[in-house]
Amino acid sequence: MRTLICGSIAYDTIMVFHDRFRNHILPDQLHILNVAFLVPDMRREFGGCAGNIAYTLKMLGGEPLIMATVGDDYQPYAYRLDKLQLSQQHVRKVPDTFTAQAFITTDLDDNQITAFHPGAMNYSHLNHVQDAKDVGLGIIAPDGREGMLQHAREFHAAGIPFIFDPGQGLPMFNGEELLEFVRLADYVTVNDYEGRMLQERTGKKIEELAKLVKALVVTLGARGSVVYSGGQQIEVPCVKAEEVVDPTGCGDAFRAGLLYGIGAGMDWPLTGRLASLLGAIKIAKRGGQNHYFTRDEIAQRFRDGFGSRIW
Repeated sequence: MRTLICGSIAYDTIMVFHDRFRNHILPDQLHILNVAFLVPDMRREFGGCAGNIAYTLKMLGGEPLIMATVGDDYQPYAYRLDKLQLSQQHVRKVPDTFTAQAFITTDLDDNQITAFHPGAMNYSHLNHVQDAKDVGLGIIAPDGREGMLQHAREFHAAGIPFIFDPGQGLPMFNGEELLEFVRLADYVTVNDYEGRMLQERTGKKIEELAKLVKALVVTLGARGSVVYSGGQQIEVPCVKAEEVVDPTGCGDAFRAGLLYGIGAGMDWPLTGRLASLLGAIKIAKRGGQNHYFTRDEIAQRFRDGFGSRIW
């Protein structure tokens, strides 16, 4: 099934400061803060929710279509997508902009200072869902504010079922707008913090919101996840990771599992377990697109983790 993934394409530049921020920031001088951190370690990762989700879904055997906006510095990412055989048909280049990017500095206590430049992502509304043909499923991941609202309405108007995944974009919307997203969507997925914020802004409990969609999935980190569907709460266990290295992109890998399970007609216990396994595989690697697996490896890891078959 062709799956349209509306979301960001981004570069993540990660730097490591070999000290602690607190040793260099004077609390009583914050009003004249002027600091510089020497960062001997630096790496650049390919990221963005749309890129990350498509990367994992492709390895599962899905047919992802990325719909995103990028800037003049897109060429290295374009080369990567070519190598991965991921379609760029609906990746729109916006002249005189940069591709969205995050600059993240981490200290020895794992504290982070992040600067995020949305760049071309702010023009995501230039893309339209109806331009993608033969699509059977979609997802709206964090993207430009106007684009997220527009794409939700376009998915609904086209009769294409989709997942609403607000992620870090959730604070951009008020309660009325979030309720509109939920009513238009067929599925919603949030982490536990986002779930609490969704309830606070809409004034509705998670169980009430779940009645508006076919399923609402709440991830709970190391405690697994819960799927609210058909008046039931389906608890999905977490898979123990081989190593905990970097949580960046774990949510995107999880969502790729949801998309694959929905598209393949799997039930929710099976879909949730597949998504959980993918998150555990991703967390053992740095960045959002450096993990790798084959379908045979997924089948074996699934049997080892849950004692049953996935396919």
